Amino acid sequence: MSDAEKPRRERRAPAGAAVLQKDVTLAIQAAVFTELAKHGYGRLSIEAVARRAGVGKTAIYRRWTSKLQMVVEVVSAAAVKVMPVPDTGTLSGDIRELLDAGAQAMRHPLASQIVPDLLAEAARNPDIAETLENALRETQQGLSAVMIKNAVERGDLPPDTDVELALDMVFGPLYWRVAVTRSPVSDDYLDHLAEGATAALIGAHTP
Repeated sequence: MSDAEKPRRERRAPAGAAVLQKDVTLAIQAAVFTELAKHGYGRLSIEAVARRAGVGKTAIYRRWTSKLQMVVEVVSAAAVKVMPVPDTGTLSGDIRELLDAGAQAMRHPLASQIVPDLLAEAARNPDIAETLENALRETQQGLSAVMIKNAVERGDLPPDTDVELALDMVFGPLYWRVAVTRSPVSDDYLDHLAEGATAALIGAHTP
């Protein structure tokens, strides 16, 4: 049999390559959070993240083109993981579950340092402000859109419900309490906030 007639075999990736890739990404993500918490966005550098993660800078640039893109995507991905789409069967139950996940995320030691710092940087830098706002709002709007869609299908809300307004009603008071006034967030507070947000959303569409 000639070489041309021999069956071609697919080349296999080296054993463990996929695991290594994932491990490297996780190491970089962890390093980003640590550097942000210790030094803030302004003093964070690609070199410091690479050094802490134990990788070369090329490993970072294969994944992200800039410091801003890296930070925003890492923070947004973490937000998605801790903010699952609620599906309790009721609008008030979904809002309560979303508030609980949001409160836990905001009270995390790293988040309590990183989020205010990023917002402060955003106030000084329009590019950071636009990129951060788009990424975080897109992430949260996705969750809210599913929650509102489920509520519409159950008949809890009308089809023309404003998803962005719903997002503001649910998370606005929580963010103010956790990040601005730094007041305690109890289960009773979250219960009352969920009840108030539910009533406000329903009332906004009541003739």
